[in-house]
Amino acid sequence: MTARPRKKSFMQNKMNDTSEEAERVQLEIYRRMTPAQKWATIASLYELGKMLQMAGLRMEHPEASEKEIWHMWAKRHLGDELYQKVYGSHADGPKTGR
Repeated sequence: MTARPRKKSFMQNKMNDTSEEAERVQLEIYRRMTPAQKWATIASLYELGKMLQMAGLRMEHPEASEKEIWHMWAKRHLGDELYQKVYGSHADGPKTGR
């Protein structure tokens, strides 16, 4: 009798260094969260990602103002076409490209 291969969960595709036990505990925590708690977690992680990307932009463009950094982030986040639709050609964004 051969052992069946372990079924991959959605978490293992993203966190392949996570043990089975740690994954089980994490999934149980997620299952017990209310929808409001899940949305709060998503919002918090989104803000963390935004902060990290803006920190990277500050490192790439140390001369840029906070307003310019924000517009660089918005342009990367939204893409050129949507950024132009939202902020138009008169936005106080960066003078440089992506």
